[in-house]
Amino acid sequence: MLCTFQPLLLELKHPFRLATGMRTHTNAVLTTLEFEGLTGYGEAAMPPYYGENHETASAFLQKAAHYLKTWPSGSSLNQESIATIMSEIDALTPGNNAAKASVDIALHDLWGKLENLPLWQLLSVDPQRMPPTSFTLGIDTPEVLREKMQDAAPFSVIKVKLGTDHDKDIIRTVRELTDKPIYVDANQGWTDRQQALDLVAWLAENGVKLIEQPFKKDDLASAQWLSERSHLPVFADESCLRQADLPQLAGVFHGVNIKLMKSTGLHEALRMVNSARSMGMQLMVGCMTETSCGIMAAATLAPLCDYADIDGCWLISNNPFVLPEMEAGKVRLTNRPGLGVIPRRRGGAEGVMG
Repeated sequence: MLCTFQPLLLELKHPFRLATGMRTHTNAVLTTLEFEGLTGYGEAAMPPYYGENHETASAFLQKAAHYLKTWPSGSSLNQESIATIMSEIDALTPGNNAAKASVDIALHDLWGKLENLPLWQLLSVDPQRMPPTSFTLGIDTPEVLREKMQDAAPFSVIKVKLGTDHDKDIIRTVRELTDKPIYVDANQGWTDRQQALDLVAWLAENGVKLIEQPFKKDDLASAQWLSERSHLPVFADESCLRQADLPQLAGVFHGVNIKLMKSTGLHEALRMVNSARSMGMQLMVGCMTETSCGIMAAATLAPLCDYADIDGCWLISNNPFVLPEMEAGKVRLTNRPGLGVIPRRRGGAEGVMG
């Protein structure tokens, strides 16, 4: 199995500001696996706050490529063999979650192509259970928020980044522009428990449906305090990377946001879905700033979740794949083999780094 990878610089359509900082682009790597004449696509999207970049991903993927080269020709690829491969890949080095996810996603895409079936069908996922996906608005001025809302027209839910000293003004501005349901992500930006609780009550009155990561990722005591009193479900994001994190979060948060780039890919994410459900937790599938490849992998997981925030490829200007299909505010799973992603023709992905 031949593994190759290419660094990308994903350019954001608008500067994206969170409570923790601002960025104009995201480092990413496109990984391809060639086997039996077919190609599987995977992706690593690496926002700076998780410590991965082009250099760390390349160093890891060189090790992964050496391991994958030994995969015997004629071997069958299925859930069991992918689990075996990913166990070995995971053991190569600690961390590198997004780089590992790129291999996992490419393996799942390749599996579907080898079987000539869509991945959702191989995973027994029901496309009719697809939740609507939200469209994310970063922290910005009222003027820029109004401009960004034009891009949100196809989406039926808006996700708003908070964690400032003018959170109510941001929501008021969004409410002037739309009556769509709102998800709120504080990105660890709140610090005072009582102020947070008062704000949650006000947010509920203004059409907000859930709260993500209100406090610092390690401040589980404050998260639990808020969850016990909140009018809205409170979800973990930065507090939850992989399956091993879930036991300490049960009873602290109402739910968790599973992202493939945090979890090392679909294999681990599916395990997280089962574990979180057994603990009585709600589920959201989320994303980083990603291409259509990462988004369609996350979309395969979405029907198993209560909420979806998989809009990353609509936020960039140089997507190397065709945009996913949307229907009634939901990403549509196609009948094409594997992930169903379609690469753009050469020259259609400005900003790709060779």
